[in-house]
Amino acid sequence: MATALGWSESKLSRIETAHTGISEPDLDRLLTAYGVRVEDRQRLRDLARRARARAWWTPYRSSVPDPYDEYVALEAEAVLISEWETQVVPGLLQTDEYARAVIEVGADVGAAETIQRRLALRMARQAVLTREPPPTLRLVIDEAVLFRQVGGPEVLRRQLARLVEASERPSVELLVLPFTAGAHAGMTEPFMVLEFEVGTRAPVVHSEGLTGGHFRVKAAEVDVYRDALSDLRERCLSAEDSRTVIAEREEALRLLTAS
Repeated sequence: MATALGWSESKLSRIETAHTGISEPDLDRLLTAYGVRVEDRQRLRDLARRARARAWWTPYRSSVPDPYDEYVALEAEAVLISEWETQVVPGLLQTDEYARAVIEVGADVGAAETIQRRLALRMARQAVLTREPPPTLRLVIDEAVLFRQVGGPEVLRRQLARLVEASERPSVELLVLPFTAGAHAGMTEPFMVLEFEVGTRAPVVHSEGLTGGHFRVKAAEVDVYRDALSDLRERCLSAEDSRTVIAEREEALRLLTAS
């Protein structure tokens, strides 16, 4: 088989025994050589893609619960990430000091080592935003997030400065839901909708709880969350006005901490 593929025996052996990963072109050649049915190939490509995505965060797995483990794998694959957050800045845009303040108050956090490993994982997750092409990130945050002093006023100020910077990226849409929006479709829980490359997997909804994350994959349920996001986005400030509100709040904190 190795000769037919033009590979060395050692390369084929390493791939078959999972001692090395496999690129998509090599996988396609292998599937053809093995005579795998066309209808089965996409499933195998999906598994290989997930395996590649998992590789970088494997060292952190022992510090997070299983549902979060799965969430990180899905996030690494997504091409569109839509999130509604009511309490804190979404993890993909958190500064390290803000993230530490969030992680330290987690209900299941114990040892300092666990905190450090979870912080390292959260920071490593942000690399997804610099891949080529980057995923599209659509974030809706409640105005309360701009006032909740996670880590204290100076930490929040630097975090808001990061949000202003991130909002200028072409792949990021950051909207603020103002207090004046009143009742809305997302009042019950914050959540995220992860969407993937066409032909790979169906969208997944993720919501966080005190004891771990929850996934929803039924099409009817996903549609409910998509509709809720649409309602939230309609009630938000525009992207430009949202950036202005964040910048004004950052400036107010700057004056507060300087006095």
